[in-house]
Amino acid sequence: MFLSIGVIAVAATAAMNLASLKSAPIQPPTAMAEVAPPPGSATVSGQPAPNTQNTPDASLGSASAAVAPIVGVDPAWAENVSAVTGIPRRALTAYAAADLTVDAEQPGCGIGWNTLAAIGEIESGHGSHGGAVLSDTGYPTPAIRGIALDGNGAAAIADTDGGAWDGDTVWDRAVGPMQFIPETWARWGADGSGDGAADPNQIDDAALATARYLCHGGDMTSTETWRAAIFSYNHVDSYVNDVAAVANQYAQHPASAR
Repeated sequence: MFLSIGVIAVAATAAMNLASLKSAPIQPPTAMAEVAPPPGSATVSGQPAPNTQNTPDASLGSASAAVAPIVGVDPAWAENVSAVTGIPRRALTAYAAADLTVDAEQPGCGIGWNTLAAIGEIESGHGSHGGAVLSDTGYPTPAIRGIALDGNGAAAIADTDGGAWDGDTVWDRAVGPMQFIPETWARWGADGSGDGAADPNQIDDAALATARYLCHGGDMTSTETWRAAIFSYNHVDSYVNDVAAVANQYAQHPASAR
């Protein structure tokens, strides 16, 4: 379950996602040499043991799985696409790295960086909601928190993390640039930054978790399956349409993006 800030919601590779299968996408991201991850596994510090129901297999990159290789995104690609799209380079690098990582893990998914970027834009303005500034380390300051899920204009979700992530010991709140609810993070948390911990406030971690979540239902290479995946991230048809519009906007390529 995820939450768009202020709105109830239940969320590279060689391909891009075009929500309406339009042509002429921006050149896909290219990777630099992979860097070996530190020894050990990713951990979700301060989280309760995840519910085994609907918990992903290690092959899908759950929080308890081995740390994913750190993918270095080509800085020239990132600089060019950031200039064309207006996506802050730090955020764009996180989306592209998640895309490349999941492409290697689950080549049948076909998720595109622009889908992740569209979600990041709608959920938090790429980590800038409420005047936050996304640092070079990938953390927005101040931290981004959604409204209390107390049943007042939103679903009622009693606290599931003891306030460890959202600072609320009574009700859950969505956390971070991709707006993960703590209960969802306990199942899908990922270590995209390679620091040995999975933190929903950190954009590399959050982007990778989002990519894995979207891919767990299957491929995202057709309009129908793409829309189903986005709907699973937020059960609102208008949200799916909004993500589609932004993803397609990012995918269109001016000549300068070639």
